[in-house]
Amino acid sequence: MRAALAEVFDPEYPVSLVDMGLVRGVEISGASIRVDIAYCSLGCPCIALIEDDIRERLLQLDVVEQVEVREVFDHWSRRDISAKGLKVLRASGVD
Repeated sequence: MRAALAEVFDPEYPVSLVDMGLVRGVEISGASIRVDIAYCSLGCPCIALIEDDIRERLLQLDVVEQVEVREVFDHWSRRDISAKGLKVLRASGVD
């Protein structure tokens, strides 16, 4: 599931949600998946878009019938971004 989530990109930056450190947990129960996600800010204007992208990608998997995306209010910071994510951001001019 994480590999599929790694194909879902942040709408504002060319970095996956996984590499941005936004995915906080994945729970699988049969054909249902719950993805816990934190956002960079409480007022993120892309919440609905990100949640739709997660659902769309995971529902493409043959074994998935239902996807729940749950916002969790974990503190997010730049330290949550993976080394790969930081490299991509820097190459894109974001420092």
